Amino acid sequence: MKVTPTAIPEVLLVEPRVFRDERGSFVETWQLERCREAVTPLAFVQDNVSVSRRGVVRGLHFQHPHDQGKLIGVLAGAAWDVAVDVRRGSPTFGRWVAEELTEANRRQLWIPAGFAHGFQALSDGVVFHYKCTDTYRPECERTVLWSDPALAIPWPLSAAVVAAKDAAAPLLADLPPEHLPSYR
Repeated sequence: MKVTPTAIPEVLLVEPRVFRDERGSFVETWQLERCREAVTPLAFVQDNVSVSRRGVVRGLHFQHPHDQGKLIGVLAGAAWDVAVDVRRGSPTFGRWVAEELTEANRRQLWIPAGFAHGFQALSDGVVFHYKCTDTYRPECERTVLWSDPALAIPWPLSAAVVAAKDAAAPLLADLPPEHLPSYR
């Protein structure tokens, strides 16, 4: 497994080893000891899977309190995955990083607690998998407008399909401070 810090060093690009032969392929997507060495001591408590069609944008979501770290990967198709630093007081507050995650490249993104997360499906039938460090709590769910002009995220597909809830989300600057995690 190769782990590379992104432009925001806490967000990590994880590239597991893929074994290919005439039968197909095998990849170990997560292993406790290797993740502890590469990331930090962590425990995953919930796995999620979403399926999206081409153009769908999900996000930018986070929880606070009960912030979640997430290990993200694509099992089928291709997606453009985005992490936005929403930690008050962080030197990278409001900055984002993005990576293309595909079933072919098997890359994963480690998004620590305190970051909003979103993605755009680049193909039909994108199967997105993520492991979370805390359980989903609807009362803690927060959303930042995916098209917030201050963030200036260049979503790859112009024809975005967005849920009503995400389309009505506030700008990052309009979120009450108590809805944002603190930088530690």
